[in-house]
Amino acid sequence: MLAALGAWSGPRDRSRLLVSTAHRKRALILFGIATVAFTVVLEVIDPSHVSHGSTILDFEFAGSHARAAQIIAEWGAKGRSAAHLSLLLDDANIDSELSYGLFFALAGFAVCDMARARDWQRLAAIGAVVPFFALVAAGFDASENVALLLTLAGNGGSVAPPFAAVCSAIKLTLITVVILYALCGFVLWLRARRLQPSRVA
Repeated sequence: MLAALGAWSGPRDRSRLLVSTAHRKRALILFGIATVAFTVVLEVIDPSHVSHGSTILDFEFAGSHARAAQIIAEWGAKGRSAAHLSLLLDDANIDSELSYGLFFALAGFAVCDMARARDWQRLAAIGAVVPFFALVAAGFDASENVALLLTLAGNGGSVAPPFAAVCSAIKLTLITVVILYALCGFVLWLRARRLQPSRVA
């Protein structure tokens, strides 16, 4: 398929394709580094480390005003401050959502491109949709953080905690689907390489 593309397109088209591929690889690496960095920072400032109580993930899935209030009370002043900082960094700094959203989206698009090049039609067809799940997940992450900040400030009422839990569940489900798609493509790529006959110089 790539050979056919090269035969059909002129030198200028081929150079544009190579530049586009190089830019995508570079972006994938940069967003991957940013995703790891944000994850490490958020883990370090997790309120459970200062309060020895619930984690920020437990707070995300509190699901009710009563459970959220219990977690906030368990945290104490230091834990609440850490939770507030964590949510502010994750929500106010839009780069955190964009970094992992774009990283997983680009990973999915890379698998989709590989599937098209190798004529893996089912994987390519799925890849036309699945990578966008990562961007949608980032949107749910932002909505979840707003609801959690309102809950932490005592202004969420009975609506914000279950809303945050639903957003978090959807976010994790979508990201999991994208990760499984990328892993599936990686495994198939490794399998294809192992089955490919070695070239004798």
